Amino acid sequence: MQVSSDPWADALPLVARPSVGALLALCEENFARLARLAPDLSQLEGRRLSPHASGVDLVLEVESQTRYMTLLRLTHLFPAGEGGVRRDPDARLRAYHDARQLEVLELEQSLWSMHNGYAAPTLAHKWRANLFLAKWLDYCLGQGHCFLAAQPAISGATASGRRLPTCP
Repeated sequence: MQVSSDPWADALPLVARPSVGALLALCEENFARLARLAPDLSQLEGRRLSPHASGVDLVLEVESQTRYMTLLRLTHLFPAGEGGVRRDPDARLRAYHDARQLEVLELEQSLWSMHNGYAAPTLAHKWRANLFLAKWLDYCLGQGHCFLAAQPAISGATASGRRLPTCP
């Protein structure tokens, strides 16, 4: 029995050979997930924290915002030695408000890296990244994370030990 070196091999039985249409449908589903996680996305600015009782906070940082698009970073912050933090997963995303699509631009996490130099990512590569994002967003929603415009922005990577209220 040969063991696959691809950690995503078992995660792809839903679509053995993804099509462009399947990828667009997944990006649309991910936009809907993000809309539940950050219902005020078009009004958010800066860095926002969604704390969790486990101590693993979720941070959403809006890098740029236009009428039709939001460029953002989403990451979990794990406590690391000497008061530091480790970002895992760490995703850079582009939300298209008019098309209601969410695209993975960069994805770093401990099992799989999306960085591939200057080569354009393949359809299967994009599918795996967006499938991971779908599962991660579902996990974040299940943990009760959310970001609202009424919550204050934070200045650093963490909220300096301060616990902000989570969304209802």
